[in-house]
Amino acid sequence: MRKASSLVALVQMKSSEDKDENLKLSLDFVKEAAKKKASLICFPEFQMAFSPRSQSLKGLTKIAETMDDSNFVLTLGEAARRNRINIIATLYEKNTKNSRTTINQFDNRVYDTAVIINSNGAIYSVYRKLHLYDAFGFKESAKLMAGNSIEKPVKMSAGNIGLMICYDIRFPELSRILAINGADILVVPSAWVHGIMKEEHWQTILKARAIENGSYVVAPDQVGHVFSGRSMVVDPFGIVMLDMGNREGMEVIEIDKSRIQKARESLPLLKNRRTDVYNITSGIN
Repeated sequence: MRKASSLVALVQMKSSEDKDENLKLSLDFVKEAAKKKASLICFPEFQMAFSPRSQSLKGLTKIAETMDDSNFVLTLGEAARRNRINIIATLYEKNTKNSRTTINQFDNRVYDTAVIINSNGAIYSVYRKLHLYDAFGFKESAKLMAGNSIEKPVKMSAGNIGLMICYDIRFPELSRILAINGADILVVPSAWVHGIMKEEHWQTILKARAIENGSYVVAPDQVGHVFSGRSMVVDPFGIVMLDMGNREGMEVIEIDKSRIQKARESLPLLKNRRTDVYNITSGIN
C-alpha cells in the first residue's frame, strides 16, 4: 500500500529590518524547498521584517502592505506558481477601513498576518493573529492590531492546515476549535522571545497541542535578535521529529498522514469529549 505522506519544509530565519532583503532570502528558500520535492514551505512570524522595540509605529506602518496589492505576497505567489509549491508566509498588513477585521478605521496599527498561498499562486487563507503578546514586559498591542476571526482549516496535500501565530499557541481553545473543524496539521509561524523557562514553555506547549488534538504541529520560528529559534515539528503522539536549535536555514520533514489516524484511533480525545457537559462553539465564520 502506498504511504500517505508529504514533504514539508520549515524555515528558521533571522529576519533583518530590510523587507526586500528578507523577500530575496525567502525566494531562495522557496526554490530550495521545491528542489527537495516539498509540497509546502512554512515561514516564521515576522518573515517580512524584524521590528525592534526602538522602531516607532510610524516606521512599522511604512513597512506594512495592504493585502490587495502587497508586493511581498504577490512576489511569493509568483514564486509558488513558478515552483509548484504551497507557501505559508507572514507579513505586516496595513489596517484599512474596508478590512472586515477593522475595529477602528483611524487606528494605524498593523496586523500580524499569515497567508496560505497555493501552488497556483492564489491566496487560500488570510489569518490575522488573535492574541497579541502583551506579556513578560512586551506590549505588541502598541504597534499591532488583533484580528477577530478564526480561519477555516485549508485542505492541502499534506493535510488539513489550521493556522495560528506564536502567542496563540498558549491558548488551547484555538487549537481545539481548529481540530474539531477538521485541522490535523497545526502550523504556528512564530517569533518566540527567549528568556528564563521560555524554551521549556515552547517545547512543552507544542507537544501538548499535538497530543491533545492528535495533530501534527509545525512551528517555524525566528532566530537571533531576541528570539529563541528551536523551530519544531511534533507528531500526533507528541514525538519531536525536528528541533532546529539555533541554526538558520531550512529542513524538510516527511508528514505521514497515517500517524494522525493511528493517534486518533488509539487515543480518541476528540471523540471522547463530554460535549453534553461542556462545548466549544466553533468560532469560525
